[in-house]
Amino acid sequence: MADHGLIGNPLGRSFSPQLHRALGGYDYALWPLTEPQLEPFLIKREFSAVNVTIPYKKAVIPYCAALTEEARQIGSVNCLRKEPDGTLLGHNTDLYGLLYLARRAGVQLKGKKVAILGSGGTSLTAQAAARKEGAREVLVVSRRGELTYERLLKEHRDTEVLINTTPVGMFPHEGAYAVDPSLFPHLEGALDAVYNPLRTAFIQKVEDMGLPCSGGLPMLAAQAWAAARFFTGEDIPEEKLEKALKELEFSLTNLILCGMPGSGKSSLGALCAQQLGRTFVDLDTEIEKAAGCSIPEIFQKEGEEGFRRRETEALRHFSREEGLVLATGGGTVLQEENQGLLRQNGLCVWVRRPLENLPTQGRPLSQGGLAKLQAMYQAREPLYRKVSRAILENTGTLQEGAEKLREVFYETAHHQRP
Repeated sequence: MADHGLIGNPLGRSFSPQLHRALGGYDYALWPLTEPQLEPFLIKREFSAVNVTIPYKKAVIPYCAALTEEARQIGSVNCLRKEPDGTLLGHNTDLYGLLYLARRAGVQLKGKKVAILGSGGTSLTAQAAARKEGAREVLVVSRRGELTYERLLKEHRDTEVLINTTPVGMFPHEGAYAVDPSLFPHLEGALDAVYNPLRTAFIQKVEDMGLPCSGGLPMLAAQAWAAARFFTGEDIPEEKLEKALKELEFSLTNLILCGMPGSGKSSLGALCAQQLGRTFVDLDTEIEKAAGCSIPEIFQKEGEEGFRRRETEALRHFSREEGLVLATGGGTVLQEENQGLLRQNGLCVWVRRPLENLPTQGRPLSQGGLAKLQAMYQAREPLYRKVSRAILENTGTLQEGAEKLREVFYETAHHQRP
């Protein structure tokens, strides 16, 4: 039985067991506790150490014989360690997690005007981090507090760093954001504590502005690393944190193939998925399954508008999955919503093949010869470029293409910042 774990309610999906096994080498359990179950659990203390998440980060404090300086500074506890005398020591590693998140993303807080979106527990951590780093001004924004979002936009457009600590944009409400970062002309960087999806709409907006930014996965991993050090008393090197984080992100990231119809996305994707041990999804095939008819028949019955609606519905579903290889249709990038869905949990690779080599049979929008394909390509090329992080020239054999695709995926995934 594990003597390390996580308590909270509800717990849902958690990456903590995977991270703690990689970082601390111990078994790690999830213990969802209702409020009446919390006190007996803490009195019995049949554990060595536990992490604490919402809603119990403050509720566990009375059961602690002592608190570390970090826990006192934040005013909440996310780690409990049973001491040799049986008492509990409360600690907080969230501050380190947020500082690591900012440092890894290259977002500077020192001397900056920082606006923190939200006023909950994570906001307290962000406030402490900004002050610790020497921010020039720290604003706390909330819907009903003294500084509302309306006032932020009216009076503080000179904000230089935005930190989102709200759940806005989190699954299942992807696509939303608390405030539009593009409305801040002096913005220099942004952070988002949300890590599901890996890239929220908020972070995608900042990426499009060409500014340093990051979703919350590095913060999650860093606080787990600091907790593992606290639990074990061992000097676990930070390199181990970076390795565990990259492995976790790689396992979660969908490999998504985009490009012109007939460029080889489905064939390459199916073989690459087999080689990687991942599930392969062909978006067009899934659309046909849901419709009960072929794509040409969908176009005949519902037109392109009906097909695009079905396409977005299918993509919305599969973009929430993790660890897939997903081949999209040639026109999937045309819908703005789809562009965000492709990027939120995916690494897009643009598969290119000479236009004269593209097959057109069974592809309603590819009919009309080379001139039609060239016009289509000119319209779509900027969109393929926008959503893609890498390009694969598919000019060799299927085996050669799949090997190149694996290499591109691995190299790009391990050099990007979440």
